[in-house]
Amino acid sequence: MKKIGFLSFGHWSPSPQSEARSASDTLLQSIELAVAAEELGADGAYFRVHHFARQLASPFPLLSAAAARTSRIELGTGVIDMRYENPLYMAEDAGAADLISGGRLQLGLSRGSPEQVIDGYRYFGFEPAEGSTDADMAREHTRQFFEGIGGEGFARPNPRPMFPNPPGLLRIEPHSPGLRDRIWWGAGSRATAEWTAERGMNLMSSTLLTEDTGVPFHQLQAEQIHRFRAAWDAAGHQREPRVSVSRSIFPIVNDLDRQFFWRDRHSTDQVGHIDGGEARFGRTYAGEPDKLVAELAEDEAIAAADTLLLTVPNQLGVDYNAHVIESVLTHLAPELGWR
Repeated sequence: MKKIGFLSFGHWSPSPQSEARSASDTLLQSIELAVAAEELGADGAYFRVHHFARQLASPFPLLSAAAARTSRIELGTGVIDMRYENPLYMAEDAGAADLISGGRLQLGLSRGSPEQVIDGYRYFGFEPAEGSTDADMAREHTRQFFEGIGGEGFARPNPRPMFPNPPGLLRIEPHSPGLRDRIWWGAGSRATAEWTAERGMNLMSSTLLTEDTGVPFHQLQAEQIHRFRAAWDAAGHQREPRVSVSRSIFPIVNDLDRQFFWRDRHSTDQVGHIDGGEARFGRTYAGEPDKLVAELAEDEAIAAADTLLLTVPNQLGVDYNAHVIESVLTHLAPELGWR
C-alpha cells in the first residue's frame, strides 16, 4: 500500500493554450484540484515553492485555504527553500495552517534550488554569516524553525505584559503538537539523505538527483532511500520514517491523453548539470496502462518508498489533472499493488 498524491509547480502563463493565465487562476485552481483529488481518493496535495517566478510561492495561505475546503487529504510542500524563510514567523504560519487542517500538514523543506534571480534570498533580507554558505544558512534557518515548532518555551517574558503570561519562558504560538514529525527534507544526494535521517526528518526525493554514478535514475534513488533508512535506524529514532518519490506518470486512455503525451512514450533518463555539478533526471512514464504497469513494476525507488507524488501539468486545468490522477488510481495502482 502506498499513499498517492499530486505535486504541482503552479505555473501560470498568459498564453491562450494555458488554463492558468494568472496568479489568481493558479491559486484558485490549486485549491480546486486538492478538493477533486480528495474526492477521487488520493492521499496528498503538495505544492512547489519558487520565488520571483510565475509559479506558486507563499505556501501557507494556499495550504490553509485548501485545508478549509477538505477534510482528509494530506496537504504539503515540495519544497520550501529555507534560505528565504524567517524561521519563527514560518513557525507561526505553519502552526496555524496545521491547526486549520486538523494535523494534516506535511511540510517539505530544502536548502534551495537554482533560482530565477541571483542570490534572491538577499532581497528577502537574509545573508549567510561570514565564512558560511547559503546552504549553511538554510540549515540554520531549519534548526531555528524546529525550535519554533517544538513547543518548548525559549523567550523571556515581559514582566509587565499587555496580557497575562503562563509561567516560565514563552513559546511560539499557535503551537500544533505533532507537526515536528511531519517535516520532510528534499534531498538531492545520498549524503544529504543520510543527513536528513540523522536529524529525524522524513525523506522527500524528487525527479532529479544532484549526482550521477552511471546507473539508472531509479536505482540511484533506491540506493539513496536505503542509505536514508540505514542512517535512520542507526540514529535510534523512535518512530517510523516516511519516504516520498515524485514521478511524471501519464496513462494514455483517450485521444486527449494521446495528443498531449504520445511523444513521451519513449522517455529516458537525462544527465545534465545543475549548480556546477552533474545531475541525473528521471524519465517520464507515458503510455497505455498495461505498458506502464510493466515499466513501473521495475522502478526500484517507487518500490522502496511509501508515498508517490504525481507531478501534474497544472496549466492543462483542474479537470484534466483530476483525470490524470484518477487514471493512475484506477488503471495502475490496483495492478501494481499500490491500492
